Amino acid sequence: MKRFTSLCLAIVALCSVSVNAQTIASGLEQFNQLYADELGQTSKCEIVKTGEYRVCSPMLRNAGNAPFILHHGKMTDKVVVLFHGLSDSPFFFKSIAETIHNAGYNVIVALVPGHGLKDADTDMEDTELSERWKLHVQNIMRIAPEFSDRLVIGGFSTGGALALNYLMSHDNPKLEGLMLYSGAMQLDDSAERMLSIWGIGMVARLLDGDYQSDGPNRYKYPGVAKHGALMLMNIINENRELMETKPLNTYLFSAHSVADKTTLFTGIESLMANNKGVNDLFAIPLEMNVCHADVPVNEKQVEQMQFDMSQLEEVTPCSFPSPNPMHKEMLKRTLAFLTRLDEA
Repeated sequence: MKRFTSLCLAIVALCSVSVNAQTIASGLEQFNQLYADELGQTSKCEIVKTGEYRVCSPMLRNAGNAPFILHHGKMTDKVVVLFHGLSDSPFFFKSIAETIHNAGYNVIVALVPGHGLKDADTDMEDTELSERWKLHVQNIMRIAPEFSDRLVIGGFSTGGALALNYLMSHDNPKLEGLMLYSGAMQLDDSAERMLSIWGIGMVARLLDGDYQSDGPNRYKYPGVAKHGALMLMNIINENRELMETKPLNTYLFSAHSVADKTTLFTGIESLMANNKGVNDLFAIPLEMNVCHADVPVNEKQVEQMQFDMSQLEEVTPCSFPSPNPMHKEMLKRTLAFLTRLDEA
């Protein structure tokens, strides 16, 4: 009888593993197809680590710009879905994603349309670019339940604005929390005023000219497209309108530099003041002078960028990458936030 019971339990366990593996396989296949449609074609990545699924393409500058999933071969307690910022790539979430994955969670790091490309001019001039961004987030979030029944969404800079936009505009009962890194909730006054100028969209595209994708950083465009910045402002304004009709009520983690001159710290303060849920703020002090783009990266990532200083016309404090000096502390707070969701 004991032998029969053990056999039954073994069969149940094998079926459970098989179901989980099948679910993961389906999610990976959907992820690949999404980018095959977006990029036109995909290709095999030269180097892929165990537990990593990366979608490469001849359309991308290199594999570091490719979207990826870090997984455990089965569904995990939670899946964290992350979106990068304007002009950069999934590479900027490398250390954060690896830390979350090592803690036992599946992690999806998306490639936002128009990014990581060898030639981004057509995409960065697309008048429907912000709508494409939002649709892509929706498509990724449809795939996410293949990796866990509990979802956490997050983003860096523009990716943070997109993550908030999804949370505010979709009633997803599986979505439990929001994670922001240099979240774009408020830009400087000059950028905020741009949308009120008549014909600014056409002017921005003219000023962008033939938008250049190559520059001193292998994982980031050399400059932010002015048209792309306008698309971001559309998202920010839409988020503000959504919050006027539907108060934010979520578990919210934010890592932000008080010295950030690109996405202002006051925007995060305002967001948290309006959140009816639980706030967890990791504020990097003003005196540390951490630049906007440096918040998510550590020393190893900066080394991997192989940044070519000779291509800079002018060297300013934030014109070249530097590691976040509080990166390890930020990662600890990130994991503490995810653990806190279990206690909710």
